[in-house]
Amino acid sequence: MVVRIALRDFEPLTLAAGRITIGAIALFCLMHWRGIALPSFKDIAVWRFVLLVGLLSSAIPFALLSWGQQHVPSAFAGMTMAALPIFVLPLAHFFVPGERIFLRKLIGFGVGFLGAMLLIGTSGLGIAEGPVETLARFACVGAAFCYACGSIATRQCPPINELALSTGSLILAAAFLLPTALLVEGLPNLPSLTGLLTIGYLGLVPTALAFIIKVAVIRSAGPSFMTLTNYQVPVWSVLAGSLFLGETLPATLFVALALILLGVAIIQAGVLRRIFSRGQPPKV
Repeated sequence: MVVRIALRDFEPLTLAAGRITIGAIALFCLMHWRGIALPSFKDIAVWRFVLLVGLLSSAIPFALLSWGQQHVPSAFAGMTMAALPIFVLPLAHFFVPGERIFLRKLIGFGVGFLGAMLLIGTSGLGIAEGPVETLARFACVGAAFCYACGSIATRQCPPINELALSTGSLILAAAFLLPTALLVEGLPNLPSLTGLLTIGYLGLVPTALAFIIKVAVIRSAGPSFMTLTNYQVPVWSVLAGSLFLGETLPATLFVALALILLGVAIIQAGVLRRIFSRGQPPKV
C-alpha cells in the first residue's frame, strides 16, 4: 500500500533505489554503532553471496514490484507474495540439505502452482487490460520468485554476522540500482511531504528493519520456515488496499489465493504441526 502511495511522487526505479539507499545508510550507522565490521574484501566467496542476497532480496524484487504496482492494485501485488513458498520448494530441494521433495510436497506444489496461474490470468482488476498489465502481473510474481532465490542464497551464505550481511547486501543493491535509476529515469522531481514520509518509512521499516529480521530467521530456522510469514501478507495487503485506497478485487482472485495457501499448507504440513505442537520454530 505504501509503495502505491509513494509512486505518486517517484518513478519506480527511483523509489526502489531510494528506499534501498535509506535502508543501507541506516544499517551502516547501526553496524558502526555496534562496532561490527563488514567482511574483508579478500573474502571473495562471502561477497559473492552478499551480492546475490542484495540483488535477489532487494534490488530486483523492489524494482519489479514498484514498476508492477503502477498497473495492478497493491492488494494484487500482496497476493502474489503468497506464492513465494511454492517457488522455495524446488529450489530448496536442490540447494538446502534435508529439504527434499516427496509426494505430499509435490501435490502441494501442484495445487499452489495452479493457484498462481489463476492469479496471473484473472481479469477484471479495475485497470485496463492489455500487454502492459500482463507484464505487470508477471513482474509481481517474478518479485516473489526473486525473494525465494534470495532466501536460498541467504541460507547458503558462508558464516557472517547477520547485521553485516544485511548491511553489505543493501549497500551493493544500492550501488547497482542507484546508477540504473539515474540512467533510466533521470533526476527525480522534488517530492511532496507525503512522498518523503513514505520513502523514509519504506527505507527504514520494510527494508532495513525487515532485512535484519529476515536474515536472522532464515539463518536460524531456514528459508522454508521464513516463507510461512507469507500466509499473512495477502491478508494485510487486501485489508490495507481496501480500507485506505478503495481497491476492489474480483472473487476469482480469492479462489486463486485459497489454492495457493492450500498448496503451501500441504507442503508445510510437517512444519506447521511442529510449530503448533511445540510453540517454536523447527530446527533444520
